[in-house]
Amino acid sequence: MTPTQFTFTSAFVLGLTGLTFHRTHLLSALLCLEGMMLALFIALSLWTLQLDSTNYSSAPMLFLAFSACEAGAGLALLVATARTHGTDHLQSLNLLQC
Repeated sequence: MTPTQFTFTSAFVLGLTGLTFHRTHLLSALLCLEGMMLALFIALSLWTLQLDSTNYSSAPMLFLAFSACEAGAGLALLVATARTHGTDHLQSLNLLQC
């Protein structure tokens, strides 16, 4: 494993660990998801550069577009949760309640 691969793998694992163990606020969970997406985007970009193929050149931009849509949906969910519940604590959200 090259040092570059190790760096992006450890960045992804760090985001996953933060998502797993630090789930008090919805905003921190969204930030961990964005860190994971950023690590995947950079790794995918470097992978397409190493392959030297034009077939996969649009994949990082498509991935970045989906990541931006995910971030927008997450922020909209955060605003809606903060308006209805008054807080973004994940423990205060009851999924069984309408």
